[in-house]
Amino acid sequence: MNSNNFRMPARRLTVLATATALASAPVVLGGAGAAHATGDHGRASAVVLRTGLDVSLLNKTVNVPLAVSLNEVQAPQSADRTALSARLDGVNGGKPFTVLGADVAQARATVTARRAEGSVRVAHAKLHVPGLPLLSLIEADTITAKATCEVGKAPVASANVLGAVTVLGKRVTLTAGGPSEVKVPGVGEVRLDLSQRSTTTRTAAATALELKVSVNPLKLNVADVEGTVTLAKATCESPMAPPTKTPVPSHDPAGGPRPQGAPAQADLAETGGSSATPYIAGGALALLLAGGGAVALTRRRKS
Repeated sequence: MNSNNFRMPARRLTVLATATALASAPVVLGGAGAAHATGDHGRASAVVLRTGLDVSLLNKTVNVPLAVSLNEVQAPQSADRTALSARLDGVNGGKPFTVLGADVAQARATVTARRAEGSVRVAHAKLHVPGLPLLSLIEADTITAKATCEVGKAPVASANVLGAVTVLGKRVTLTAGGPSEVKVPGVGEVRLDLSQRSTTTRTAAATALELKVSVNPLKLNVADVEGTVTLAKATCESPMAPPTKTPVPSHDPAGGPRPQGAPAQADLAETGGSSATPYIAGGALALLLAGGGAVALTRRRKS
């Protein structure tokens, strides 16, 4: 039985699909990768004073923490407060007492596209702990700390304690070679680490004075004070250098690398074609016509 509906031979379907794919698909000459970098703007911090002390009371079995800070800033900030008071329950009748007093207490933290810096300067500082209202834990003329991190340069950290230093009423001479210890019978002892500095490829940190405190004043209802005190600390982290863009020369597999400035018509990868595209398309079309002719000839013979 004859029918107007007939199935196209599989061979013709294959030829048609192949021709369509070859004619429409772009020819890939090479791959290109894209990298996205997240810029880091750098960091800086500075603090005049930070305490982490535990205060034990005579008539209680609990410890009262004294965790305070003065002029602690993160870039871009600055602070110039010169006094810090604290109040602890059960100490000094509930009245506030001065932890640190100074003529100058400056903290600076700045960050730009290429530089991050933290700095601290303290002048004529007097530090007190609970139970010793009249006797200073430490007195110092000038204390400085600075950390500078700049793109393309090694980070720098510096810290100094200049002039006279008195600990628990005793005049002391500090050296950077190791810790200094001051002991006062009936009062307590203090260990001081001078001018601690550290640097890495991108960071720097400087601490002028780190004090490990252990005193038993037996005054103002205070039995014992232990912990650490940091005077003048600065840190920084340098900004990331902007990524450099390296130009990638155009490349044609048939003709070799194209010199910079050559006509853009030789580089057909941008449009998805190449110099071989017309020949591929022509060959596919010839196969398609040949297949169509074969089918027509077969139908005529059957008729």
